[in-house]
Amino acid sequence: MKKQQGFVILLSVLVIGAVGLSVALALVFSGIDSYRTSYNTIQSKQATALTTACGEEVLRLILDNNSYTGTDNISLGSGSCAYTVTNTGGENRTIQITGTVDSTTENIIRKVVIMIDSVSPQVNVLSWQEVADF
Repeated sequence: MKKQQGFVILLSVLVIGAVGLSVALALVFSGIDSYRTSYNTIQSKQATALTTACGEEVLRLILDNNSYTGTDNISLGSGSCAYTVTNTGGENRTIQITGTVDSTTENIIRKVVIMIDSVSPQVNVLSWQEVADF
């Protein structure tokens, strides 16, 4: 009878230990997933800020040189942006910007299109929109 009680207690300890280990592993994996989500959210915001900074720089270039068109790259912090300024007739311009933040898992990319309808005496922005693709 005592052997049976010892076996039941041992089996109970093993079952409780397995349940406790399962709960602990679930909490660890949940924490890792939350960390990844937070990290990607931060990098997404960095990519958005990068495209904004790049857009402001391009607007300054256009303000300094009303006939400016072209393509270039800018490196800022842990990312870079590429932009293309196209004259779409008269003083109208279209600016396409791609901001990329280098990540350990994948590159985070944000794209913006800025529409301008006049460049003189000041730059007049018609729209500034984040897009999925050009």
